[in-house]
Amino acid sequence: MVIMLFRVGGVLVLSGCRYRLKLTAVQAALCGEFGNIWRVVWNTGLEQRRQYRRRGAWMNYVPQAAELADAKRDHSWLTAAPSHVLQQTLKNLDRACRDHGTFKVKRRSKTRWAPSFRFPAGNRVTVQRLGRKGGRAKLPKLGWVTFRWSRPPGGEVRSATVSRKGGHWFVSFLVDDEVTTPSQHAMPGTAVGVDRGVKVAAVTCRR
Repeated sequence: MVIMLFRVGGVLVLSGCRYRLKLTAVQAALCGEFGNIWRVVWNTGLEQRRQYRRRGAWMNYVPQAAELADAKRDHSWLTAAPSHVLQQTLKNLDRACRDHGTFKVKRRSKTRWAPSFRFPAGNRVTVQRLGRKGGRAKLPKLGWVTFRWSRPPGGEVRSATVSRKGGHWFVSFLVDDEVTTPSQHAMPGTAVGVDRGVKVAAVTCRR
């Protein structure tokens, strides 16, 4: 799958590619553990925000991130997942609550939610090609994971997301492909092109 995200007005395009992972049994177990920790942090953070709202107060990312650091000292199982992954979880929660409202954001069910977690620091992710059809990526606490090289990522890796679907694990890389969107449509008088009222557009295609 190829995903392209961009803003109108000469801003760099970010694109993404998804690959099916070939994990060892140990790596698959770690991914499942990371996903469970992600879910607990999300649900706990969401419930805390709802409790604050019921009292007429607000909770945001900064104090929750500080409390997460304290919780890791009291609950060692939280340290199994990379710290920046859990911090990104709270950032995603903060954005969701701001965009949709605290009581409209959904909890993550253990039985119905497909595990997914994001490594937000691209400089901690290394991607290498192994032959014509193989590739590997080095991810924090997972080490080297291999995948089928269906196409090059096409730019500098900004982040990586690991997710599970249909019993298989996948990795998606968001990359900076150093392509800029035009500041003005080549034929401004035509009806073909990006709607100027749309600030963010997304395009997906499957290979």
